[in-house]
Amino acid sequence: MSQIADRVDAETAARPGAPATHPEFDRLVRTMWRLRQPDGCPWDREQTHRSITKNMVEEAYEAVEAIEANNRAHLIEELGDVLEQVVLHAQIAADDGAFSIDDVICGLNEKLVRRHPHVFGEHAAAGDGGEVQDIWDEVKAAERAASGEKDERPQGLLDSVPRSLPALMQCQKISKRAAKVGFEWPDEAGVWEKVAEERAEMEREAPGSPERAAEFGDLLFSLVNVARWEGIDAEEALAASNRKFRERWARMEALADEQGVELESLDTAAMNDLWNRAKAEEKF
Repeated sequence: MSQIADRVDAETAARPGAPATHPEFDRLVRTMWRLRQPDGCPWDREQTHRSITKNMVEEAYEAVEAIEANNRAHLIEELGDVLEQVVLHAQIAADDGAFSIDDVICGLNEKLVRRHPHVFGEHAAAGDGGEVQDIWDEVKAAERAASGEKDERPQGLLDSVPRSLPALMQCQKISKRAAKVGFEWPDEAGVWEKVAEERAEMEREAPGSPERAAEFGDLLFSLVNVARWEGIDAEEALAASNRKFRERWARMEALADEQGVELESLDTAAMNDLWNRAKAEEKF
C-alpha cells in the first residue's frame, strides 16, 4: 500500500467509531481456500474465472432485487452471495499464482483514496455530486496519463462503457456520452421525430426478417434517448414495469382461482376483464 493510503488509514482509524478488525472476513477467505484444496469441493475446484462469469451478474441482480423490495434479511444474504463471487475469483487467481484477495482490496482502497482528493487530499471540498463527477474525470484522466500505457489507438469516447452491461443501461450510457460532446438533438421534439422515423423504417421491413429485428433495435435505442431527455433511467423504468406486470398477473391468477377456473382456460376477453380488475385495485 502506498504511503498516502497508509497516512489516510492512520488518520481514519484514529477517528471515534472507525471500523476495526473484521475476523469474519478472514474466516470467509480461509473457508474459500479450504473449498479449493485437493480434498475440498469438486465443484469449487473445477471453477475458472470464465465458468462463473454469469454467476457474478446474477448475484448482483438478486442483490438489487432485495434492495428494491426493501428486504433487509434478503439483502444480507444476497450481498453475501456477491461477496462470495469476489472471494472465489480471488482464490482462483491465488491458486494460479496471479493475485490474491489482498491485492484486490489494496488496489480498491488505493483507488478510493486517489479518486477522492476532495476528502483525503488537498483538493477543495466538493459541493455536490456533479462536482464529484468532474473530479473523478480529472483523476481518471491523470491515471491514464501516468500509466504510460500505449494503446494501438487512443481510447474512444465509448470504450469505457462496459459491453457486458444490460442493453438498456448500456444504451443510455452510450447516448449520454455522445450527447455530452454535442451529438444531440436541439430539443425533445426531435427525439420523438426520430422514434417515428425508426418505427416507419421497421414497418417497411419484412416481418420475421433480420432487417426488421435490426430496425426494432434502432427503435428501442431512440426510445432510450427519450428517457434520457426526460431524466428517466430506462433500466429502472422497465424493471418497474416488469414488477407491475408480475403483480397484476399474480392478482389475475388469484381472481381466477376465486372463480374456480384456471387462468389459462379463459379467453382473451375474460383475461382482459381480470386484468382491468387487478389494475383497478391498485388505485386503492
